[in-house]
Amino acid sequence: MARVRSTNVAVPKPEPAGQQYLTGIDKRPVPHLAVFAPAGGYGHGSGVDGDHVGDSAHHGGREKAVYLFAREELDFWERDLGRTLADGTFGENLTTEGIDLERLRLNQRLRVGEQVVLEVSVPRSPCRTFQEHLGVGGWVKRFAAHGRCGIYTRVVMPGTIAAGDPIELVGTPGHDIDMITAFASAMGDNDAAARVVAAECLPAMYHERLVRRLAAR
Repeated sequence: MARVRSTNVAVPKPEPAGQQYLTGIDKRPVPHLAVFAPAGGYGHGSGVDGDHVGDSAHHGGREKAVYLFAREELDFWERDLGRTLADGTFGENLTTEGIDLERLRLNQRLRVGEQVVLEVSVPRSPCRTFQEHLGVGGWVKRFAAHGRCGIYTRVVMPGTIAAGDPIELVGTPGHDIDMITAFASAMGDNDAAARVVAAECLPAMYHERLVRRLAAR
């Protein structure tokens, strides 16, 4: 059964790549999360009560309110890296199991527990902070090459999420663009980008960014 394995919030720490702010990438399990829709875009913080966003120019806001990553993918990287990776290590608010997150289509809605509805929004872009947090050289390219980035979601219906809550799909988007395709497009695959643009399934800012990139080829 698809479910939430762990609910996680940030333990702020100095940004490991040398930036002058505290980063929220290091997340640790807590009994439950209260989630809500931030007021706007970047600069409006996390959609998780009590969470921390350090780089507000690239994280948080309506389209990146709650981040989900699969325990199955953490297990893959445990084997690949030869080290233990606790729930929350990749900066995810929800560690899931029993659901292939990257095969979900953009704008797919998810009912989580009894109260919350989330909606798949945009791909994660791996960054230097992520690399330095893990301490793995070449991590950004390695993570991108694997092609599975987890999913950012927006909050459609706020409420409380706890470990063990079931995850159910609600409805079906009218296109075939999954997160694997969206991530590939964000990482420079122009064929994937053309498909994403044609489907018009991204928020305006992200859509227009791809349109400009394709026009500049």
